[in-house]
Amino acid sequence: MTYQPPVLPPFDPAFAARLRARLDGLAKPPGSLGRLEDLALQLALIQGTEKPRIERVTAFVFAGDHGLTAEGVSAYPSAVTTAMTATFLAGRASVNALAAACGVEVVVVDAGVDADLPAHAGLIDAKIRRGSRNAAVEPALTEAEVEAALIRGSEIAAASGAEALVIGEMGIGNSAAAALIMHRLAPAPLADCVGAGAGHDSEGLARKYAALERAAARTSATEPLAVLGEFGGLEIAMMAGAFLGGAAAGKAMVVDGFISSAAALAALRLSPGLSERLIFAHVSAERGHAGMMAAIGARPLLDLSMRLGEGSGGALAAPLLRAAARLMSETAALEEVLAGRFAL
Repeated sequence: MTYQPPVLPPFDPAFAARLRARLDGLAKPPGSLGRLEDLALQLALIQGTEKPRIERVTAFVFAGDHGLTAEGVSAYPSAVTTAMTATFLAGRASVNALAAACGVEVVVVDAGVDADLPAHAGLIDAKIRRGSRNAAVEPALTEAEVEAALIRGSEIAAASGAEALVIGEMGIGNSAAAALIMHRLAPAPLADCVGAGAGHDSEGLARKYAALERAAARTSATEPLAVLGEFGGLEIAMMAGAFLGGAAAGKAMVVDGFISSAAALAALRLSPGLSERLIFAHVSAERGHAGMMAAIGARPLLDLSMRLGEGSGGALAAPLLRAAARLMSETAALEEVLAGRFAL
C-alpha cells in the first residue's frame, strides 16, 4: 500500500500560551466561560490566528453498504441505505432539519452505496465499489480499495470551502463494522463495543454479536490500514481520510457519534497529531461510544443521549464553534473597558 497519512505536527506551545493570555485578558473573569474558552483556543490554534473565523460549516454524510448485513447484524435491510440517501438529498432527514436550524450545509458522499445513484447537486459521487464484502467470511475491502477511500476522503475534505467540517455517515450495518474497529484499535473487549445499532432486540443483538465474533476470529489484524481492510466499510475508510485531509488543510474537524468516532480512531492511529485538531460533538448513547471516547482521550461538547448518526450531533455543535470563534475574535479586552473606550 502506498498511502501515506499526513504528518500533523504539535501546535506551537509559545503561540498557545499567547492565545491563552489573550483569552484571560478579555472583558470577563479568566476561565468564566469554561470549556467554551478551551474551544476558542483550539480553533485559534487550528487556524493559526488570534482571531479565528467559523462562518461556513458543512456536514458531509458519507454513505456505504456492508456485506456483513447478510449475517443479520442490522435490524434493517441494506436497501435502507439507498432510501435514506435519497431522503438526505430531498432535505427531509433528521440531519437536514437539525442542520437547517444550525446553519449547516449537508452534502452526501456516495462512498459505496449498493445502488447506482442519479446525479444530484447535493451528492458527491466517490463510489469505490457497491458495498463492502462480508467481513464474517472474508476481508471487507482490498488494500487498493482502502487506499482509494482514504485518498478520496482526504481530497473531498481538503477541497471544501467551509472552515469547519462535520463528518457523518449512513450505512446499514456500519455500527457492526465500527464495533470491530474499536475492538482492534482502542483496543477493547468485543463485548464492550457491540450495541443495538439501529434498534436490535435482545435476539437480534445476540445474532449481531455472534457474527462479529466470527469476523474477529477470522483475522488478528491490529494495524489501522489492515483493520479497515478486514472490517470496512467504505464510508468509514473515506471518513478517516476526510479527518486527515481536512485537518491537514487547517479545518476544524467535527466528530459525530459512534461510527464517526471509529473513523476518527483509525485516522488517529495513522497520524497521532490529529488528536489536537478534532472536536468531538457529543457522546452517543450507543454502547461502546463512552469507552471509545476514553480510549481516544476525548471530551465531547454535548450529552443529549442521541444515537442517530448522520452527522446530527455534529450539526448541533456548530453554533458552539461559531460562538467560540466570535468570543476569541470580537470580545473587547478588559484593559479597553477599564480605559473607558466604550463609554456612553
